[in-house]
Parts: sequence; C-alpha cells; structure tokens
Amino acid sequence: MNAKEIRELTLPELNDKLAKLKEELFNLRFQLAINQLDNPTRIGAVKKDIARIKTVIREIELSGANVQ
Repeated sequence: MNAKEIRELTLPELNDKLAKLKEELFNLRFQLAINQLDNPTRIGAVKKDIARIKTVIREIELSGANVQ
C-alpha cells in the first residue's frame, strides 16, 4: 500500500486498517517464532505500512488542530 492510497482513506478507515495491520504483524511474529514464516520480508513491509498510516493519521490530527 503506498502513501497516495493511504491519504485517500478516511480517519475511521485508517484506524481500522491500522488495527488489521497490527494484528497481521503479531501473527507474522508468532509464525517467525515457531519457524513457520514463509516470507520474512513481509514483516518489514507491514511495519512500513503501519508507519505510513500513523504518519497520515498524525497529519490529519495536526491539520484539524490548525483549523479550530
């Protein structure tokens, strides 16, 4: 998921996507611990997606604070 796609989502959609990605990251780490992880690079990709979403959420919070 790239930044442009993330910026098109609404705040509730972003929070939902963030929760799903955190759950996926937990599952990937669990699979890594029991040696059943097929694609270890997926962990890094999920972490980056989480960071992108958190960045966009923070941008929305800051822009909303400036409007008021």
